[in-house]
Amino acid sequence: MLTLRQVRKSFPGPDPARPRPVLAEVSLALEPGDYIAVMGESGVGKSTLLNLIAGLDVPDSGDVLLEGQSLAALDDDARTLLRRRRMGFVFQAFHLLPHLTVAGNVGLPLALNGMAGTHADDRINELLEAVGLRDRRDSFPKELSGGEMQRVAVARALVHRPAVVLADEPTGNLDPESAAQVLELLRAQLKRDGSIGILVTHSAVAAATTDRVYLLTRQGLQLQSGTTTPRQE
Repeated sequence: MLTLRQVRKSFPGPDPARPRPVLAEVSLALEPGDYIAVMGESGVGKSTLLNLIAGLDVPDSGDVLLEGQSLAALDDDARTLLRRRRMGFVFQAFHLLPHLTVAGNVGLPLALNGMAGTHADDRINELLEAVGLRDRRDSFPKELSGGEMQRVAVARALVHRPAVVLADEPTGNLDPESAAQVLELLRAQLKRDGSIGILVTHSAVAAATTDRVYLLTRQGLQLQSGTTTPRQE
């Protein structure tokens, strides 16, 4: 349901007539339940790739389609609405709102999508139970450990049942034990909900928890040997 077709992206360089290429013909096709890792050296375009998938930027050529909809064909407001409804995000720095409780942070995507009342509360409790934080529902982020905050962030990313979850170095600020717990939780919840998961990481340990591992280079996106054969369009 997520397709990248020969996506290219460049940015302005010192010479306006010579843009600096970042992504070169990246193609990828993912179906619900697929969970992949994208690895690569710093500066090869991993963040750019996530921004294109999220519709925060548009490719110079090629196309990004979610559930058959070309993101480049949408205006800024429509892409924002699509992100709100169909995407979830997990960041290295957690990005929890300090003035909201755990339940308030997890329920934020539901509130932004107009869901409230008993149905929303039941969904929040379901996710908090899944991440083992039901008893911390009324706590504030400052009262949580780093691992607990990231588990809240995972619950927030999944609470509205998104089609795609983008995780950018989600364990970079965690100790090994907490990182392992978050990675196990993220995989289990993605598989349960049938969401597409894309994990950007420098950690081979983190990447090994996904179904397939891709290496992003200046030449494109390459499946690493020893992982499952990717789907073809």
